[in-house]
Amino acid sequence: MLEMAGAGSKVLALRSVEFARNHNVPIHVRSSFTWEQGTWVTSEVRKGEKNMEDPIISGVVHDAGDAKITVLGVPDQPGVSAALFEPLANANVNVDMIVQNTSTAGTTDISFTLPKTDVAVAQPIVEKIAKQVGAKGVTNDSNIAKISLVGAGMKSSPGIAAKMFRVLADNKVNIEMISTSTIRISVVVAAPMLETAVRALHTAFDLDSGEEYSAPLPERK
Repeated sequence: MLEMAGAGSKVLALRSVEFARNHNVPIHVRSSFTWEQGTWVTSEVRKGEKNMEDPIISGVVHDAGDAKITVLGVPDQPGVSAALFEPLANANVNVDMIVQNTSTAGTTDISFTLPKTDVAVAQPIVEKIAKQVGAKGVTNDSNIAKISLVGAGMKSSPGIAAKMFRVLADNKVNIEMISTSTIRISVVVAAPMLETAVRALHTAFDLDSGEEYSAPLPERK
Protein backbone atom coordinates (compact mmCIF):
# COMPACT_ATOMS: atom_id res chain seq x y z
CA MET A 1 0.00 0.00 0.00
CA LEU A 2 2.91 2.35 0.73
CA GLU A 3 4.37 1.71 -2.72
CA MET A 4 0.97 2.24 -4.38
CA ALA A 5 0.42 5.53 -2.54
CA GLY A 6 3.91 6.71 -3.44
CA ALA A 7 3.44 5.71 -7.07
CA GLY A 8 0.37 7.91 -7.46
CA SER A 9 -2.60 5.85 -6.31
CA LYS A 10 -5.40 8.14 -5.08
CA VAL A 11 -6.78 5.65 -2.53
CA LEU A 12 -4.72 6.82 0.46
CA ALA A 13 -2.40 9.75 1.07
CA LEU A 14 1.26 8.70 1.20
CA ARG A 15 1.80 10.37 4.59
CA SER A 16 -1.07 8.42 6.18
CA VAL A 17 0.41 5.10 5.07
CA GLU A 18 3.87 6.09 6.31
CA PHE A 19 2.40 7.02 9.71
CA ALA A 20 0.54 3.72 9.97
CA ARG A 21 3.66 1.73 9.09
CA ASN A 22 5.90 3.62 11.52
CA HIS A 23 3.46 3.10 14.41
CA ASN A 24 2.23 -0.38 13.43
CA VAL A 25 -1.36 0.78 12.94
CA PRO A 26 -3.55 -1.51 10.80
CA ILE A 27 -5.37 0.19 7.92
CA HIS A 28 -8.87 -0.79 6.83
CA VAL A 29 -9.69 0.44 3.31
CA ARG A 30 -13.38 0.27 2.37
CA SER A 31 -15.65 1.66 -0.30
CA SER A 32 -17.99 4.54 0.50
CA PHE A 33 -20.65 3.04 -1.74
CA THR A 34 -20.90 -0.62 -0.71
CA TRP A 35 -20.87 -2.81 2.40
CA GLU A 36 -18.03 -5.00 1.08
CA GLN A 37 -15.38 -6.00 3.62
CA GLY A 38 -12.66 -4.07 1.80
CA THR A 39 -8.93 -4.52 2.37
CA TRP A 40 -6.90 -4.78 5.56
CA VAL A 41 -3.28 -3.58 5.47
CA THR A 42 -1.35 -5.02 8.42
CA SER A 43 2.13 -6.13 9.36
CA GLU A 44 1.18 -9.81 9.57
CA VAL A 45 -0.48 -12.44 7.41
CA ARG A 46 -4.06 -13.15 8.46
CA LYS A 47 -5.37 -16.69 8.71
CA GLY A 48 -6.32 -18.12 5.32
CA GLU A 49 -4.52 -15.40 3.34
CA LYS A 50 -1.54 -15.83 1.03
CA ASN A 51 1.94 -15.41 2.39
CA MET A 52 3.49 -12.06 1.44
CA GLU A 53 6.54 -13.88 0.07
CA ASP A 54 4.43 -15.27 -2.76
CA PRO A 55 4.98 -13.17 -5.88
CA ILE A 56 1.62 -11.38 -6.15
CA ILE A 57 0.75 -8.45 -8.42
CA SER A 58 -1.78 -6.38 -6.53
CA GLY A 59 -2.26 -3.43 -8.84
CA VAL A 60 -1.26 -1.16 -11.70
CA VAL A 61 -0.87 2.45 -10.63
CA HIS A 62 -0.44 5.41 -12.97
CA ASP A 63 0.43 9.07 -12.53
CA ALA A 64 0.29 11.70 -15.28
CA GLY A 65 1.35 14.52 -12.97
CA ASP A 66 5.10 14.27 -13.53
CA ALA A 67 7.57 15.83 -15.95
CA LYS A 68 11.05 14.74 -17.02
CA ILE A 69 14.21 16.85 -17.07
CA THR A 70 17.34 15.62 -18.86
CA VAL A 71 20.81 17.10 -18.51
CA LEU A 72 22.77 16.29 -21.68
CA GLY A 73 26.49 15.68 -22.01
CA VAL A 74 27.33 15.79 -18.31
CA PRO A 75 31.05 15.22 -17.55
CA ASP A 76 31.38 11.73 -16.08
CA GLN A 77 33.28 12.58 -12.92
CA PRO A 78 32.76 12.50 -9.14
CA GLY A 79 30.65 15.23 -7.58
CA VAL A 80 28.55 16.16 -10.62
CA SER A 81 25.38 14.41 -9.41
CA ALA A 82 25.74 15.99 -5.98
CA ALA A 83 26.21 19.41 -7.57
CA LEU A 84 23.00 18.88 -9.52
CA PHE A 85 20.66 17.43 -6.91
CA GLU A 86 21.74 19.31 -3.76
CA PRO A 87 20.39 22.68 -5.04
CA LEU A 88 17.16 20.96 -6.05
CA ALA A 89 16.79 19.53 -2.56
CA ASN A 90 17.47 22.94 -1.04
CA ALA A 91 14.68 24.34 -3.22
CA ASN A 92 12.30 21.62 -1.95
CA VAL A 93 11.98 20.04 -5.39
CA ASN A 94 10.72 16.48 -5.01
CA VAL A 95 12.77 14.29 -7.39
CA ASP A 96 11.47 10.78 -8.05
CA MET A 97 13.02 8.50 -10.70
CA ILE A 98 16.67 9.10 -11.66
CA VAL A 99 18.45 7.46 -14.61
CA GLN A 100 22.06 7.99 -15.69
CA ASN A 101 23.18 6.64 -19.05
CA THR A 102 26.38 4.71 -19.65
CA SER A 103 29.35 7.03 -20.12
CA THR A 104 30.38 7.71 -23.73
CA ALA A 105 33.52 9.70 -24.53
CA GLY A 106 33.70 10.93 -20.94
CA THR A 107 30.14 12.30 -20.78
CA THR A 108 26.73 10.96 -19.81
CA ASP A 109 23.08 12.06 -19.70
CA ILE A 110 21.13 12.32 -16.42
CA SER A 111 17.33 12.21 -16.49
CA PHE A 112 14.93 12.54 -13.57
CA THR A 113 11.22 12.95 -12.98
CA LEU A 114 9.54 15.52 -10.77
CA PRO A 115 6.05 16.95 -10.29
CA LYS A 116 4.98 19.23 -13.13
CA THR A 117 4.29 21.92 -10.55
CA ASP A 118 8.01 21.97 -9.66
CA VAL A 119 9.34 22.42 -13.20
CA ALA A 120 9.20 26.23 -13.07
CA VAL A 121 11.42 26.16 -9.98
CA ALA A 122 13.71 23.32 -11.06
CA GLN A 123 14.42 24.31 -14.68
CA PRO A 124 16.48 27.48 -14.00
CA ILE A 125 18.37 25.72 -11.20
CA VAL A 126 19.29 22.82 -13.45
CA GLU A 127 20.29 25.11 -16.31
CA LYS A 128 22.57 27.08 -14.01
CA ILE A 129 24.26 23.95 -12.64
CA ALA A 130 24.57 22.49 -16.15
CA LYS A 131 26.61 25.49 -17.25
CA GLN A 132 28.79 25.31 -14.13
CA VAL A 133 29.68 21.64 -14.65
CA GLY A 134 30.14 21.95 -18.41
CA ALA A 135 27.07 20.01 -19.58
CA LYS A 136 25.89 20.42 -23.18
CA GLY A 137 22.30 21.34 -22.44
CA VAL A 138 19.01 20.76 -20.60
CA THR A 139 15.68 19.54 -21.93
CA ASN A 140 12.31 18.95 -20.27
CA ASP A 141 9.24 16.96 -21.22
CA SER A 142 5.86 17.40 -19.52
CA ASN A 143 4.07 15.02 -21.87
CA ILE A 144 4.91 11.86 -19.93
CA ALA A 145 3.21 9.45 -17.54
CA LYS A 146 4.49 7.00 -14.95
CA ILE A 147 3.08 3.48 -14.68
CA SER A 148 3.91 1.21 -11.75
CA LEU A 149 3.29 -2.50 -11.32
CA VAL A 150 2.98 -3.09 -7.57
CA GLY A 151 3.13 -6.39 -5.71
CA ALA A 152 4.94 -8.50 -3.14
CA GLY A 153 7.70 -10.97 -3.92
CA MET A 154 8.82 -9.48 -7.26
CA LYS A 155 12.47 -10.00 -6.39
CA SER A 156 11.93 -13.77 -6.28
CA SER A 157 10.10 -13.83 -9.62
CA PRO A 158 12.31 -12.42 -12.40
CA GLY A 159 9.68 -13.09 -15.06
CA ILE A 160 7.47 -10.24 -13.89
CA ALA A 161 9.61 -7.47 -15.40
CA ALA A 162 10.07 -9.37 -18.65
CA LYS A 163 6.32 -9.91 -18.97
CA MET A 164 5.59 -6.25 -18.26
CA PHE A 165 8.07 -5.08 -20.89
CA ARG A 166 6.77 -7.58 -23.47
CA VAL A 167 3.18 -6.44 -22.93
CA LEU A 168 4.17 -2.81 -23.45
CA ALA A 169 6.22 -3.67 -26.54
CA ASP A 170 3.36 -5.66 -28.09
CA ASN A 171 1.13 -2.62 -27.62
CA LYS A 172 3.66 -0.24 -29.24
CA VAL A 173 4.37 1.54 -25.94
CA ASN A 174 7.95 2.84 -25.77
CA ILE A 175 9.65 2.84 -22.37
CA GLU A 176 11.63 6.01 -21.65
CA MET A 177 12.78 5.24 -18.08
CA ILE A 178 12.74 2.24 -15.74
CA SER A 179 12.94 2.11 -11.94
CA THR A 180 12.57 -0.94 -9.69
CA SER A 181 12.29 -1.87 -6.04
CA THR A 182 11.54 -5.15 -4.27
CA ILE A 183 7.79 -4.59 -4.65
CA ARG A 184 7.47 -2.15 -7.55
CA ILE A 185 8.46 -1.77 -11.20
CA SER A 186 7.90 1.71 -12.61
CA VAL A 187 8.26 2.92 -16.18
CA VAL A 188 7.90 6.30 -17.84
CA VAL A 189 6.03 6.40 -21.14
CA ALA A 190 4.59 9.06 -23.44
CA ALA A 191 1.37 10.44 -21.93
CA PRO A 192 -0.81 9.64 -25.00
CA MET A 193 0.02 5.94 -24.52
CA LEU A 194 -0.99 5.86 -20.85
CA GLU A 195 -4.49 4.43 -21.27
CA THR A 196 -3.34 1.79 -23.75
CA ALA A 197 -0.53 0.68 -21.46
CA VAL A 198 -2.63 0.52 -18.30
CA ARG A 199 -5.42 -1.46 -19.96
CA ALA A 200 -2.95 -3.93 -21.48
CA LEU A 201 -1.17 -4.51 -18.16
CA HIS A 202 -4.45 -4.98 -16.29
CA THR A 203 -5.46 -7.65 -18.77
CA ALA A 204 -2.05 -9.36 -18.93
CA PHE A 205 -1.83 -9.72 -15.15
CA ASP A 206 -5.48 -10.78 -14.69
CA LEU A 207 -6.41 -7.66 -12.75
CA ASP A 208 -9.60 -6.98 -14.73
CA SER A 209 -11.44 -9.51 -12.58
CA GLY A 210 -10.27 -7.92 -9.34
CA GLU A 211 -8.15 -10.97 -8.48
CA GLU A 212 -4.46 -10.70 -7.65
CA TYR A 213 -1.99 -12.21 -10.10
CA SER A 214 0.22 -14.91 -8.57
CA ALA A 215 3.34 -15.53 -10.61
CA PRO A 216 4.93 -19.00 -10.64
CA LEU A 217 7.90 -19.28 -8.33
CA PRO A 218 11.23 -20.03 -10.06
CA GLU A 219 12.49 -23.58 -9.74
CA ARG A 220 15.16 -24.09 -7.14
CA LYS A 221 18.35 -25.72 -8.38
